[in-house]
This record gives sequence, structure tokens and C-alpha cells, in this order.
Amino acid sequence: MKRINASLVGTAMMLSILSANAESKGDYFNPLQTAIPSLSIAPDARGGGMGDVGAATSADVYSQYWNPSKYATMEDKGGIAISYTPWLRDIVNDIYLAYLVGYYKLDDKQALSASMRYFSYGEINLSDMPGPSGDVISYGTAKPYEFAVDFAYSRALSKYWYASVALRFIYSDLMNGVVDEQAYSAAKAVAADISAFYSRPFDLSDKRVAKLNIGTNISNIGSTASYDDHMTEQFIPTNWRLGINYEFPIDQYNKFSASFDLNKLLVPTTPLESDYIDSDRTYTKEEYEQANKEFKEALEEYHKCSSVKGIFKSFGDSGGFGEEMKEINWSLGGEYSYRDMFMARFGYFHENESKGNRKYFAAGVGFKMKVFEINAAYLFAAKSNAHCPLDNTLRFSLGFNFDGVKKMADNSVAE
Repeated sequence: MKRINASLVGTAMMLSILSANAESKGDYFNPLQTAIPSLSIAPDARGGGMGDVGAATSADVYSQYWNPSKYATMEDKGGIAISYTPWLRDIVNDIYLAYLVGYYKLDDKQALSASMRYFSYGEINLSDMPGPSGDVISYGTAKPYEFAVDFAYSRALSKYWYASVALRFIYSDLMNGVVDEQAYSAAKAVAADISAFYSRPFDLSDKRVAKLNIGTNISNIGSTASYDDHMTEQFIPTNWRLGINYEFPIDQYNKFSASFDLNKLLVPTTPLESDYIDSDRTYTKEEYEQANKEFKEALEEYHKCSSVKGIFKSFGDSGGFGEEMKEINWSLGGEYSYRDMFMARFGYFHENESKGNRKYFAAGVGFKMKVFEINAAYLFAAKSNAHCPLDNTLRFSLGFNFDGVKKMADNSVAE
């Protein structure tokens, strides 16, 4: 990667993910900003192949990220899976997300699950801009990364309702030490998820059984994060996901499901100087000083806002109902399966132009046996006339079923 001023590394990293293909189109660009944005990246190929839907899809080993409540509906005793996602491959070749997840059913009603994610920003040469002498001051090489580990407990509340809680520890090290004559510390945070899942089958007239699923998950409810020993605090990506899914059996061997998810980051909107100072207006000295004072006060209040207060503030601080609606991302996905062994998937993800402008299609395939399953997904930009850093994103996932592995081992011993 190119040399960049050390003081800008954190901002550049955040914006490279948050504003995938930003165009203002006459509307100011003000995406919601958070620390540790990699927490919002879908880690698995099944959900990724359907346009990042998963709040209400049928349960699988990857449910920890989407909605851990679904684990309580699993019929198998347990499972484990790994995923790998090269990230922003059209720009650099050393950024990636690695993900490990697993679950275990305690009984028919309860399940435990855990996951670990590691996001590498690759290798960055830290240097200062040339001074009057033309010399470039090097601060060495940094290998920034973000790491999170979580545990969840899921339980059936009734015949159709399920719920879960999850606890998460988050660690983000962007600078690997002292750079640019300023000390940057690693950011740490703790968070919790609260989710619910409703799943009800419906008998069709010809003995086929359809299923309606509704799911919701409020994730990363927790502390703020700081990279400068708490001189300033940043919000982590607290997110509310709400989804609906309908599974429809075509016949004995073929099945189709459609899903729709809504997502909203539950963090306040960052105050912009342009909100208080109009560049097209001529100010008197007193008017400018007053407008600048109001901007600084708003920015100070933003950084002092607690994470819990920020959740409630996020529903009404962006300038009206219309602006709040722009902060909601939506995704639509479908999955076709043959004998629950071969799967084909497709989807679409949409984000408003002024809030990040990520718009992309996705496609994926899957193959599932009693012992293992393998999934792959491919993301491509929705706009052919504009370069999107997320274009050509690939995801790979490999999962193993405990029951299948046990049966295979038992058969080997018997032989």
C-alpha cells in the first residue's frame, strides 16, 4: 500500500469501508461514522450470497452474526465453520476477514454458540509528509488489525418464539505504537447482542409445508472505543437488523425461500461544519464566530455522548424523518435448494447515496452433505459506469456437522 501520513491512517481505513462508492449527487455526503467498522462486514458466504440478509433466514452454523436465536431451532447437535473474505481486492491485496464460529445444543430448547473474527488491514508504511528539506520521516511499518470474540446463549421461549443474548469483547490496534509524535493506543470495547426469532410452519393444501420466519437482532450494544487514551471517544457500530423470510416448497425435492432485511446503525449523526457554516454565504466576523462556536459545541457534545444515549439519539438527530429513512439500508435475497444439498443464491444490497452509497448485487452457491458443507459468494457493483471498491468481492465458507462427523467415525470403527 502507498505511504500515508500516520495521523490520517485511522480515518482513511474507516472511510475505505464506510464510503464504498460515494457520490453526493447534490446531497451532502454524511455517512454514519463508527470505530471498528469491520464488525459490520458479513463474514459468511451464505448470507453474503444473498445480498447480506440473515436476520430471519433458516438456521445454520453461521447464525451467530445474523441472529443467534436461530441456534435454538437447529436439529443437529452442533457444528463448526470457518470463513475467509478477501476485502477491497480491487484496491489492495492484503486486507482480509477471517471468521471462526460454532454452536452446541444443550437440549431441545437451549444452545450455546461462539465466534471469533480477525480483520487484517494488511501492511502499511507509516511516514510523515516531506518537510522543507524534502526529507521523509519514516515511523516504521504497521500491521493494523481488529479482533472480536463473542459467546451467546439461545433458548426456545414457546412453540414458535426463540431469543438469545450474546457478549462480545472487541480489540482494535491501528497504529502498533507511537507514530507522528503522538501516542495512539489500541481501542477496546465490550458489547452485547439481544435477538429474537419467530418461526411458524404452515400446512399447504397438497401436504407441503411452508414456513414464515421473522427475526430481529440489536448487536454491539456497549461501550465506546478510544484510540488516544480516552481523550476522544468513538461509537462502535451498534446495529438494529430486522428481517422476514418465507420458505416455500416447490415439490418434494425443490425449495425456494425469499428474504428481506432492514438495517439501521444506532449511532448519532456526526455534526458537519457545513451544517453550521454555509460556504455560499458571506458572514460578518461576529456571525462567523457564533456559527463556528455552535459547531464546536455540537462536536464536543457528540464526542461526550454515551453509547446508550446515542442509541436513542440516533432516531431523531439527522434532520427530519426523511433523513432518518436514508440511514436505513435494505437487502433482498433468494435461495433455491435441491434436496437440501445443492443451493443457488442471489441478492441485492442498497444504501442511500449520502450515507455511503453501497449498492451491489450478490450471487452464491452451496453444497451440503451430512458431514460438511461448502459455500461461496461473489459480489459485484450495481453500477457498471462507476468503480466500486467492493466490486469482485469473494467469500468462502466451510462448515462441519458434529453428528455427521460422529457417524462417520463410528462407521470407521465398526469396519
